[in-house]
Amino acid sequence: MMKKGYKQLLAEAEAEITAIDVPQAQALQGRDDVVFVDLRDPRERERDGSIPGAFSCPRGMLEFWLDPESPYAKPIFQQDKRFVFFCASGWRSALATRTAQEMGLADICHLAGGFSAWKTAGGAVEPLAGTRP
Repeated sequence: MMKKGYKQLLAEAEAEITAIDVPQAQALQGRDDVVFVDLRDPRERERDGSIPGAFSCPRGMLEFWLDPESPYAKPIFQQDKRFVFFCASGWRSALATRTAQEMGLADICHLAGGFSAWKTAGGAVEPLAGTRP
């Protein structure tokens, strides 16, 4: 029997992290001191596109790319910037934001409702290879 299900994990994460809505995210888009991080897997990104300029970090690699001691560390996460995590609906990004906070990433939030909310609100979408119109 599971000790915690995904609903409990999400509730715990959401109690500890900052979520922003689409208008708040749109106000941050394009700023030099902000990095949007797309946690969706490459197939999702290719199918649906992404927020323009977003850095792609598949959720399964997050801990390895964040940790400067990891052989897979990505320099982008060592920069003094604000990070806005997003996924398709906001679940993976909520959990990832909590993990990143626990690892020491200080200025971080996630996009409530994820890329789906972004698209529904008319946010700009950057087509990627294979993106359907």
